[in-house]
Amino acid sequence: MTSPVWIKPALWGAVCGAVALAFVGFTWGGWQTQSSATKMAAVGMSSAVAAALTPYCLERSKADPASAKIMADLKAAGSYSRGDVISKAGWATPLGTTEPNSALAQACQLALGKAV
Repeated sequence: MTSPVWIKPALWGAVCGAVALAFVGFTWGGWQTQSSATKMAAVGMSSAVAAALTPYCLERSKADPASAKIMADLKAAGSYSRGDVISKAGWATPLGTTEPNSALAQACQLALGKAV
């Protein structure tokens, strides 16, 4: 059995069209893989947690008896290590957790910088 002459060019056209469609979709169409969508969701969730818990961190800074020393350490620290000062003070550790939240520490140190 012989196939029609137009089958081979039609199949090549379909393959090239699918590749072009995928290229356009992922570069300009806004398509994403599952892993990049998961990463974006995690960043958004971390930012939302930090925004929601920043007032908690500010209240903990006011209630801490060592607040004056920690604030002096915060002012003396470089811009990249200020979040570590907040984390070590325990102000960026949400209730029910044992580890400080780094996004919360950054948001808290920015808020404390504005408050001073």
